[in-house]
Amino acid sequence: MKDRTRLRAREPESKEAAGYWTSQKHTADLVERGATGKVVIDGETGRQWEQGPMGRMYRYLHEGLYDDTALGNWWIFKQDIRKHSGAHRHQGGLIIYVIDGKGYTVIDGVREEWEAGDLLLLPLKPEGVEHQHFNAVEGQDCHWIAFIWLPFWDALLSTMELTQDHPDWKAAGRPSAVGLHAPR
Repeated sequence: MKDRTRLRAREPESKEAAGYWTSQKHTADLVERGATGKVVIDGETGRQWEQGPMGRMYRYLHEGLYDDTALGNWWIFKQDIRKHSGAHRHQGGLIIYVIDGKGYTVIDGVREEWEAGDLLLLPLKPEGVEHQHFNAVEGQDCHWIAFIWLPFWDALLSTMELTQDHPDWKAAGRPSAVGLHAPR
């Protein structure tokens, strides 16, 4: 029988007070980001407009995409609704503030009218809220800003499922995102 050679694995480093040191580093990173990150995101030159399956958006804060701001844990974006957005479903619980224009949102089949200065509060529902946003006056500007606080979004185990692509996304010949969940 052949001799067996055994190698002893190195003992793991001490984990004494590991939770304490991890929380200290996390807090120090937040303080550093707050002290050095951008405080103002210029709405004209700070970011780029993007066309996606939900529509044309301008992302002011988007954790995971931009980490150059003083504030983290937010998705804050403006949507340009020319005709309508893509339709989608998620657990709700987000805030939308209408900047300009007039339109409506169909929420689970119910039409809710809105105009500049209005605040939309999407309800929380375990099975999600299906909704789509429409510009009521085609050819006129229609914009709103959405605010999503990620700790809340994550606590709800929110997912976003597209049920209808934005028409400009489809017209450009891009692959359908319908039925796909947004990665997080």
